[in-house]
Amino acid sequence: MRVRDVMTSPAMTVRRETEIATAAKLLCDRGFTALPVVNDDDELVGIVTEADLVARRFPPDPRYRSGPDDGVILARAGSTVADVMTTDVLTARTGTDVAALAEQMLTRHVRSVPVVEGDRVIGVVSRRDLVRTLARDDNMVARDVRHRLEIYGGPLRWTVSVHNGVARIRDTRDDLTDRHVATVIAESVPGVTRAEVR
Repeated sequence: MRVRDVMTSPAMTVRRETEIATAAKLLCDRGFTALPVVNDDDELVGIVTEADLVARRFPPDPRYRSGPDDGVILARAGSTVADVMTTDVLTARTGTDVAALAEQMLTRHVRSVPVVEGDRVIGVVSRRDLVRTLARDDNMVARDVRHRLEIYGGPLRWTVSVHNGVARIRDTRDDLTDRHVATVIAESVPGVTRAEVR
C-alpha cells in the first residue's frame, strides 16, 4: 500500500504570516493535529502542530503559584505561525510505502506528515488516516480486492473474503506465480493487513 492510497488531499495549509489564533481555529474546526506551512509557491517551509501552538502559551494561574515563576517560561515572542512552526519536517512522496512511513511516524513521534511532489505540498498523511484505513469495512475491502484481482486474472476466478483485515483468497487455478501476484495485489488494498492465498 502506498501513501497515495491513504493520504488526505488536497492538504489544508497555512502561511508563515498566519496568526496563531487562526491556525488554532483551523486545527479545531477541521479536527487536524498539524498544518503544513507553505510559501507563496505552495512549497513546504515547515509544519505547525498542536504542540507547537500550545507550548508555553498558557501562563500559570497566579492564584496557585508556589514561587515567583513556578519554573514556567511564558509564551514565545510573536503571534504568527512563523514564530512557532517546526522547520525540520518529515515528508513523504505519493509512492512511499505506508508500512515504512508508519514506522517512521511512530519512531519519530510524528502525528502528521506532509506529502510532497518536489517541494509542493499535495496532501497529508496523519495517524488518523492510517487508523481510518485499518477500520475500513471488511465487505468494502473484499470488494476492492476482488475488483483488482479480476483486472489481473479475469472474472469468476477468485473467491475473496476478508475478516478483520485478513484477506482469504481462493483461486480456481493452482499456479504458484499467480498466488504470489494475488498476495501482492491484495496487500496493496487499503484495509488489508495480510493476505492468504490458496
